[in-house]
Amino acid sequence: MNSHAPAPGPAGAGQQASTGHRDSAAPPGYGTVTPWIISRDTARLIDFTKDAFGARELARVPGPDGSIGHAEVRIGDSVVMMFDARDGWPDTPAFLRLYVTDADAACQRALAAGATPVTTVTGLFFGDRVGRIRDPLGNIWWIQAHVEDVDPADMAQRPHDPAAGEALRYVETSLDEAMRETKT
Repeated sequence: MNSHAPAPGPAGAGQQASTGHRDSAAPPGYGTVTPWIISRDTARLIDFTKDAFGARELARVPGPDGSIGHAEVRIGDSVVMMFDARDGWPDTPAFLRLYVTDADAACQRALAAGATPVTTVTGLFFGDRVGRIRDPLGNIWWIQAHVEDVDPADMAQRPHDPAAGEALRYVETSLDEAMRETKT
């Protein structure tokens, strides 16, 4: 395990480099936008991401009180940062989209790793199969597989298909129900 925190990149994401090519402000290995999860139990969250999504732990830096002050995992080509919430902080669940090759299998692995279902994997008119799970710390993960490139003319017609509308309503309603269940 590394115990480093990455150096911030220069300001101005997407600046034009002197060569005229578009260049990222992020350091190598990081995207322009990196999710950051504040958790009540970051060690457990790291284990969940490893078991559910095959994450690779990049860093874990202890805080002065023994909590996790900073941690990073890589899932596919993305880095997810996380740290333990401080006493008195409210819960701040994250909402993350994870593209995978097989949404059904990824959702099953997440459930086996301790997640609870939010949305059963459903085919949507724009060419993705989408499912949602809530991890043991309350974060909601959109698990998506892009299964079809849809022609723009077809894309304009698909939402009018009653089955497409029903699928979209289910996906929207299942999230609404899950969010209302967590209201305090």
